[in-house]
Amino acid sequence: MVNKNSRKPKKREKPEFEQKLLDLARVTRVVKGGRRFRFRATLVIGDRKGRVGVGVAKGTDVSDAIGKAFNDAKKNIISVQLAQNTISHDVSKKLGSAKVLLKPATEGRGIIAGGAVRAVVDFVGIRDIVSKSLGSSNKLNVARATVAALKELKAPRDVKQKAQ
Repeated sequence: MVNKNSRKPKKREKPEFEQKLLDLARVTRVVKGGRRFRFRATLVIGDRKGRVGVGVAKGTDVSDAIGKAFNDAKKNIISVQLAQNTISHDVSKKLGSAKVLLKPATEGRGIIAGGAVRAVVDFVGIRDIVSKSLGSSNKLNVARATVAALKELKAPRDVKQKAQ
């Protein structure tokens, strides 16, 4: 006889977006009575199918800041046209003092990128790319510059037509 109260464990659904915490900083506001601490979270989300977003938010505790940053990243999501596993052409973008250079790579080369750039291009779904981050090493500005560079990408068919 089967007990009605015993249930099979439910399988957890895969979330729509994967996320990675780029930076977590404790920020301080000095007031008359002392210091007030908050946390600033910088988060990258993506589905590895061409959509990615970067969000930043502050909260009184770490989980609150991460939750707010996730919502902010969802609001700032962009879609990227990929050429197989790479990008269709070279692109460079400067945002603040952070400059990011992205170049397409041959099949099997992998992601040649560091830190924030690696996280962003990985969550887009790009598997082969070469990049260089110049200027500022601020993770938030580098991530935003990478997203801005990916936004400027043209569709692979447009690049082929221009080459002919």
